[in-house]
Amino acid sequence: MPVPLAASGGQLLPVTPVLGVVTAVLLLAAVAVAGRGLLGHGHAVLRAGLRAVVQLAAVAAVISWVVGSLWWSALFVLVMFSVAVRTAGRRMTPGPGWVWAAAPIGAGVLPVLALLLGVGLLPAEGLSVIPVAGILIGGALSATSLAGRRALDELRLRRGEVEAALALGFEERDARLEICRTAAATSLVPALDQTRTVGLVTLPGAFVGMLLGGSSPVQAGAVQLFVLIGLLAVESVAIVVVLELVGRGLVAAESDGGGR
Repeated sequence: MPVPLAASGGQLLPVTPVLGVVTAVLLLAAVAVAGRGLLGHGHAVLRAGLRAVVQLAAVAAVISWVVGSLWWSALFVLVMFSVAVRTAGRRMTPGPGWVWAAAPIGAGVLPVLALLLGVGLLPAEGLSVIPVAGILIGGALSATSLAGRRALDELRLRRGEVEAALALGFEERDARLEICRTAAATSLVPALDQTRTVGLVTLPGAFVGMLLGGSSPVQAGAVQLFVLIGLLAVESVAIVVVLELVGRGLVAAESDGGGR
């Protein structure tokens, strides 16, 4: 019988066959609900769930020796970055302009990582760099894909207003930004809500993980605060860069000549 959380030796959930069965049931339930007429994403949910199984299994198989070398760890982070660029870029636009997703993700993540390594807060070792980089890249990915998609959708829906602004003498960049920046800015709302409600609605993973690992509540809280503030900075920069790319037409909907 699985032991309770408080006595589970630092595990958030006991890894038993029951956990696998419950996970499979939850995935099937998500597929069934998402596949209904209102959502129509049943196949996407199933593919995402199965991909997560395969990818986590692969990561679990290699992470133990990757973290032992700083160079291998750096390569692993580069792979994470590349996958994030492709994912966010393809979410924004099906056109060739998707490669520009590297700019907002890189602009948000690289300065924060460089600062942490430069001042010595983040040890230059894989076990520290990989998880922190993963958190930051994940936040930048979400902000980039959301901001890009919302900005381009807004421009498509309000094309007439863009043309009107151009007729009034606006530069093309300024006309585009005038229409889409408000919609793109809402991409920061999830990060804002997470930060505002931390400790009241959710106990994030870094906080819980450190507590289970034996850290004091103060230590866990300080690290989690850094993670949340760091994500706000990373995602804010990513959204601003996305807006600049969209405003200049470097990232565009396929029907708008994507990536011209």
